[in-house]
Amino acid sequence: MHKIIIPRFDPAMKTGRIIKWLKNEGELVNKGEPMVVVEGEKTVFEVEAPASGVLKKIFYQAGSEVEVLKPIALIGEIDEPIPKELIEEIEKIKVEKKIELIEKPKIEKPPAKTFERVKASPLAKKLAEEYGINLEEIKGTGPGGRITKEDVLNAIKALEVKPTLTEASIPGLTFIPIAKIIPLSRTRKTIAERLIYSLHEAASTTITTSVNFEKLLEYRENLKTSLGEISLTAFIVKAAAKALEEYPIFNSTLDKEEIKIFEEINIALAIHTEEGLITPVIKNSNKKSIVEISNNIKELTDKALQRKLSIEEVTGGTFTITNLGLYDVEVFIPIINPPQTGILGIGKIKKKPIVINDQILIKPIAILTLVFDHRVVDGVPAAKFLQKIKNLLENPTELS
Repeated sequence: MHKIIIPRFDPAMKTGRIIKWLKNEGELVNKGEPMVVVEGEKTVFEVEAPASGVLKKIFYQAGSEVEVLKPIALIGEIDEPIPKELIEEIEKIKVEKKIELIEKPKIEKPPAKTFERVKASPLAKKLAEEYGINLEEIKGTGPGGRITKEDVLNAIKALEVKPTLTEASIPGLTFIPIAKIIPLSRTRKTIAERLIYSLHEAASTTITTSVNFEKLLEYRENLKTSLGEISLTAFIVKAAAKALEEYPIFNSTLDKEEIKIFEEINIALAIHTEEGLITPVIKNSNKKSIVEISNNIKELTDKALQRKLSIEEVTGGTFTITNLGLYDVEVFIPIINPPQTGILGIGKIKKKPIVINDQILIKPIAILTLVFDHRVVDGVPAAKFLQKIKNLLENPTELS
């Protein structure tokens, strides 16, 4: 008996939603044949049959949210019985999930208190009762040490007590009205979790440098005749990939007490979609030509916008590049894409005055920002790595 599971294609992936079954129970299936369409945090993908046989049992129907690596169906021989233990295991998971959904976390409201002998304004007393604040522990700032509304509000803020009041319940206390509530999409939720994880776990450090793109823009223009239009980002990807060859410490991840250098250089490229940010990967970027990288970028961008990226296309990134130059952003500080060690941010190319050989000249300049995990590498190697990228971009013939 072979289990069909929802694979984990990203360290942060916890669940997948079954969109549609492509086979029915009792149908013959071949190994490698698409069985079910699943929506993950980053993309929609098909799960293939792990073996040939008969689709014996479907445990979860379309619309179900299932933990990764849990069996969602079974493939076996026609007369092969389904193990009773496995069915019981699935039913147990379903029951636990239902209980989890039904049971809401109990919120214990602090007991209300009355403070007849405490010198406090009526509004301060009412606030204290609503929030369960002990007025005896607050030092009043009003006349004669009288506790004011502001004293209680400061105490509430210090204790991070969540408000349960309505605007109408406290005269003079204004809450901002909500115009619209937007539930977090799966992609947005994943982005939030990953970035918070990154900010909490990595010792993010930022350095920047200015790059003169004059030669690169001329070089790209000259290549148009023979090679056609090439994405400017392709040159930046290539430059970063070549720099990673020389400074592999930035092509690594910190795993507990070990720094693991990746064997491949796979540049992930941040792409904005209506669903949120997604980072398809240009595998072996250092071994590809500029034209191949440019074609990869176009193909991956088109797929990202249509939500047609495969698992392979969004996994395995070892270093990330994000470019906000198209949106007139000159400088920004990106957040490391975990579990990677570094990320490169590209700002807008803008004509600026610079000094060359004691002359002030106007050149197309962009700010490159490198954010790296200081737990893995120090500032000087980071500066050298960024300097390498700068030198390659300012001498583009070295990128070929």
